[in-house]
Amino acid sequence: MIIVPEAAIADLVTPEDAFAAVEAVFAAMSRGEARNFPVVREALPGPEEALYGFKGGVDAVGGALGLKAGGYWPHNLERRDLINHQSTVFLFNPETGKPTAMVGGNLLTALRTAAASAVSIAHLARKDAKVLGMIGAGHQSVFQMRAAVKQRAFEKVVGWNYHPEMLSRLADCAAELGLPFEEVSLDDLGARADVIISITSSTAPSLMDAHVAPGTHIACMGTDTKGKQEVEARLLARATVFTDEVAQSISIGEAQHAVGQGLIAEGDVVELGKVINGDHPGRSGDDEITLFDGTGVGLQDLAVASAVVARAKETGAAIEVDF
Repeated sequence: MIIVPEAAIADLVTPEDAFAAVEAVFAAMSRGEARNFPVVREALPGPEEALYGFKGGVDAVGGALGLKAGGYWPHNLERRDLINHQSTVFLFNPETGKPTAMVGGNLLTALRTAAASAVSIAHLARKDAKVLGMIGAGHQSVFQMRAAVKQRAFEKVVGWNYHPEMLSRLADCAAELGLPFEEVSLDDLGARADVIISITSSTAPSLMDAHVAPGTHIACMGTDTKGKQEVEARLLARATVFTDEVAQSISIGEAQHAVGQGLIAEGDVVELGKVINGDHPGRSGDDEITLFDGTGVGLQDLAVASAVVARAKETGAAIEVDF
């Protein structure tokens, strides 16, 4: 079995690698060649208020079988100087069931989550998008921004966060990318942004239907679980809604509230893979609002982890153990 520790991941996978792996697996899912397994996600007892779970799947063509184990410990950063998201990916031989790899999943999760929103921007955002709006300034926000700016010629970043003191993270990232940054209200963000990325762990909507202007593309990329909600449910009724996997979107993703309130039906939620494969036109006009509900399917983790393992073998970075 090969072990790729967390510290080695940064040298083995690029944002471009993650984008290619995620785009390919979304397409494979839509063709019926890859399948996610039901998600297990539970709140842990005790004062940590942690969420822990498993996401897994199988890609018959890509040869990937496995799972990611981990979750969200909201007090890690303040108490232990660890990031709040902690995870590990395990890969198995689909023919024999023998474990083949254990891969550090923290940076991998950030890269694959950012890649998913970037794939949605590439396929759904207006070509003339100039202003990027960011809601949320946590650890993963900078990965989202860096991936997004590769997809359109953005000229400015505007941002909002529940805790304004954290917005310096977004300002520093924008400066690193050569873009001006401005802290704005949600009203202003919705009016000015052509693309909006929401990356929060909220259970109450911050972005409301009235905030969003025609022609906007929105990517909802925050923590997905029962009760999560980053945008007002009525916004999904006004938008064309896309997702990585419909079953997760309507059960633990952003669409759970709109479907539950009868504002949209399960059949109104479209797999992004259909757009990638040319089976759905995607955006139909410059005034259309498109929304991508990125629920974070297990196959994303397996696809990027498989790419990491292949690169680790090529470069000699893989640690081999007899398991």
